[in-house]
Formats: sequence, structure tokens, C-alpha cells
Amino acid sequence: MTTKRELEAVVERLNRITNSPLATYTKHEDGKYTANIGNYHLSGAYGGYALHRIVNESGGVQDVFRSGHCPKADLSRLIYAYITGIESTQTV
Repeated sequence: MTTKRELEAVVERLNRITNSPLATYTKHEDGKYTANIGNYHLSGAYGGYALHRIVNESGGVQDVFRSGHCPKADLSRLIYAYITGIESTQTV
């Protein structure tokens, strides 16, 4: 059974291998937040999870797989396949 913690770990790995920001938002000295463009993160709703990526400073997101929210195990497999695709394009 895939846990939320395991999903969070694989998303962190994805952010690291793509040199994307690890944090979804940055809090500034004035207390305001700015979304970190490029950050991958989990979205939870409807009893499932989706992989979202920040696309603008206002926090707009893209559903990476365009699959909506799905069970944790299904999303885990999708993210691992995505990572494999990314790694296969990198030179050894």
C-alpha cells in the first residue's frame, strides 16, 4: 500500500532531478507568499491525489498527467514512469 509520505518522497525526488523548487511557496518578509514556478506537488481531493506543477507566480497549476485525482498507488506508478522518462533523456 502506498502512503502519502511515500508519494511526497517521490515528488521531492522529481523536483530534485528536474532542478525545480522544493517548496511550493516562498514567504517574503512582508508576509506575502509567491508561488515557486516549476514546483511539483501533490493535490489531494475526492479521496485521491494528483500531481500538480506551478505555472505562474499567482499559484496557477497544471495537472501533469491530466488524469484528475486517483488512488495513491496509481499516482505513484505514473510519477515513477515520468521520472524514468526524464532520466532516459539525460546523458550518462
